[in-house]
Amino acid sequence: MTLRLGIPSKGRLMDKTFQWFADRGITLKRSGTGREYAGEVDGIKGVSLVLLSAGEVPRELAAGRIHLGVTGTDLIHESLPLWQQQVQQVAALGFGQADLILAVPQFWVDVDTLDDLDAAAAAFRARHGHRLRIATKYHRLVRDFLRHAGVADYALVDSQGATEGTVLNETAEMVADITSTGETLRANHLKLLTDGLILQSQATLWRSRVAEYSKAETTALGQMMARIEG
Repeated sequence: MTLRLGIPSKGRLMDKTFQWFADRGITLKRSGTGREYAGEVDGIKGVSLVLLSAGEVPRELAAGRIHLGVTGTDLIHESLPLWQQQVQQVAALGFGQADLILAVPQFWVDVDTLDDLDAAAAAFRARHGHRLRIATKYHRLVRDFLRHAGVADYALVDSQGATEGTVLNETAEMVADITSTGETLRANHLKLLTDGLILQSQATLWRSRVAEYSKAETTALGQMMARIEG
């Protein structure tokens, strides 16, 4: 048996993850032609590379099918309600930084805080007869955040892409989405709530708390940790 390491399978996140490990003397590479979702690990014996989408990594860690995995903080917190019991943060990788935030139309000049939003949401429901719609793919995180803030009169609308455009397209009144620079929000005439930061995210290496570890896998994990910490 080998220690299974799950890495995002494409794009800048994969490239930067490969470089992060290379800087620590661990070489990751794809197998075959580059179209295969498998890879190799050089530098530590007894480690196998599994290429997944970033969204699949939390599920595989929580199921114990991989021992280590790289994915965003946002995906772990959104996908795993009991994430503290299922995974452990090993290292923040220093790239892929983004904030999960609440944003409203810029012309809502009287809405700058969560308290303002609470009042606006109640007024919206009284005027229109339905709840203010928030477009997002982060349902659990947004719901928990707004519950703690005391905001109740809203409905979440699922959006898996181009979330910032939902207000212009009139499928939502505001959004909760990941942003790194805020440029896309501004381009769509949206503004951040001053206290609307839900979560700061970045690419992170996680260890499964529920996976089984053989003696060989435990040895490989110790060697990898020594490289990462050293």
